[in-house]
Amino acid sequence: MKAIVYSKYGPPEIVLELKEIDKPIAKDNEVLVKIFAASVCWADRALVRGKPFVVRLSSGLLKPKHTVPGIDVTGQVEAVGRNVKQFQPGDEVFGDIGDCGFGAWAEYGAVPENAVAYKPVNITYEEAAAVPQYAVVAL
Repeated sequence: MKAIVYSKYGPPEIVLELKEIDKPIAKDNEVLVKIFAASVCWADRALVRGKPFVVRLSSGLLKPKHTVPGIDVTGQVEAVGRNVKQFQPGDEVFGDIGDCGFGAWAEYGAVPENAVAYKPVNITYEEAAAVPQYAVVAL
């Protein structure tokens, strides 16, 4: 699968690359999401740049712990782990995956069941991708 990746901190136009990486597999408590849209927010920029320095306390002091950035995600559940109760393949979901390893800037993501929610049917995938981080900012 294709993903935007980075291996060091710096200006996005220099450190971000489009690469082919392994497709994730959903663990017992995870859902595999085929990602249709992801947003780019201030937190994503800080994560990639490693600035302010305090972001490195959670993302890796000298280099990124997680190589695929992206916090806000939306898409369709493709597969579920054996302990997942809330979702089924085909469900439309969105969420903030910043606390579980990032990874929204890829074609697929395996995320904990509790990191996503049902996407409202009256908004597009693109609109849903902008909701998690910016809703908090609006509040």
